[in-house]
Amino acid sequence: MSEMLTMAEAIKEARRCLNCTNPACRSGCPIENNIPQFIRALREGNLGAAYEALSERSNLPAICGRVCPHEKQCEASCTLTKNKHGIHISNLEMFVADFAYENELKPLPPTTGARGKVAVIGSGPAGLTVAGDLAKLNFGVTVFEGQSEPGGVLLFGIPQFRLNKEVVRREVEQLRHIGIEFKCNVLIGPQLTVDDIFAQGFDAIFMGTGTALPRTLDIPGKELSGIVTAAYYLQMVYLVDNGKLDSRETLLHEGDHVLVIGAGNVAMDAARTAIRRGASDVTVIFHKGEEDVSAFPAEYKAALKEGVKFSFMQQPIAYLNKKQMRALNNIRQHPEVDDETSLAGILVQNIIKDSKGKYQPSNGQEYIPCDSVILAIGQKPAARIVSTTTGIKVNSQGYVITRDVPYGMTTRAGVFSSGAVVNGPATVVLAMRESKKVAAGIAQYVDARHLLAECEKPVQE
Repeated sequence: MSEMLTMAEAIKEARRCLNCTNPACRSGCPIENNIPQFIRALREGNLGAAYEALSERSNLPAICGRVCPHEKQCEASCTLTKNKHGIHISNLEMFVADFAYENELKPLPPTTGARGKVAVIGSGPAGLTVAGDLAKLNFGVTVFEGQSEPGGVLLFGIPQFRLNKEVVRREVEQLRHIGIEFKCNVLIGPQLTVDDIFAQGFDAIFMGTGTALPRTLDIPGKELSGIVTAAYYLQMVYLVDNGKLDSRETLLHEGDHVLVIGAGNVAMDAARTAIRRGASDVTVIFHKGEEDVSAFPAEYKAALKEGVKFSFMQQPIAYLNKKQMRALNNIRQHPEVDDETSLAGILVQNIIKDSKGKYQPSNGQEYIPCDSVILAIGQKPAARIVSTTTGIKVNSQGYVITRDVPYGMTTRAGVFSSGAVVNGPATVVLAMRESKKVAAGIAQYVDARHLLAECEKPVQE
């Protein structure tokens, strides 16, 4: 059941809905979820109809209810929000999705696959959205995933305290119910190429591989041990928590003084995770002001509440080893660390905001001692698929180039893409929005391909 509401509380909340003629909540949702319809069904006590309405546009309702920034989207657009009494749509979405799972409600029968055969590479939000939408359209869908289980960033990148991993697994099971096949431990590019997949008889291929390569700081000392990217850190924590790795593999020790570079949602996730894993203190270093923090306000406030510190207007310009820091501070360090190869601090350039609102270096610099640094300054696409096939072009930043007709197709016919590998990192629901449009483009392409094949057949006299 939902983490927040009882049945009585959910129905009571649903009954507050005004049932607006022009529901702003739906237009505020990036995927235009049928919010009024699912709330109306809930208020009448028809949980099956409520789940069907939710599942009409979303393949991941239990996940969206937990991680989407509702306060900036559907809930912000609710008519009652103007009076500060908006409907708690996220709680209702979680409640309905949780109820459906616990009572084994299935909104759709399995696909027959009669309309065509599509391969999906990657099982993050983009891949699962495309897979689900195409299965609903009666396509046969196979998802190829490089990790040991499907879920992508939902499983390996979002911490447990924000998204329970059992919720991800059960949403995947719902997709299996409608006929989607998952093949894990298959790394597309090195093990199986795009050409290999086409040779298996697939009509189209979707690439939803995300941004697998974290960005790093090219500054002195970057080779020191004790520096880890947020994506790697969060993945290692997941594997440790699931008994697949020793706790030392996270590269952070209990009692560490941790610095997190960056101020987006991933930075908040990494900082809050480090706190939970016993860091002595965690400080976020950001080169701009508090007003420029890109993390959702709720995530920023949660980090503050949990004890994460913030140091604004500071830009890291060098990593420092133990030998360099010893001359400046008598700092605590683990006895096993090497003087010249292990991180012991960073040098930051102080920043000021000029009269035109631009951030500029000031004259001051500071040394900040630490045991570990977590980099959360963004990611970029890997080239393992593009480099092992022909005809797929990328732009100067490495992002895949796609076209508008059919929507989402790359420069190679039959290969489509969306999500972070095309548009850069975004929220779960924004990745879903683009991917729904691409799923429609794939259906259009496969149908046209089959029609042309029929046209080329000889006429029977």
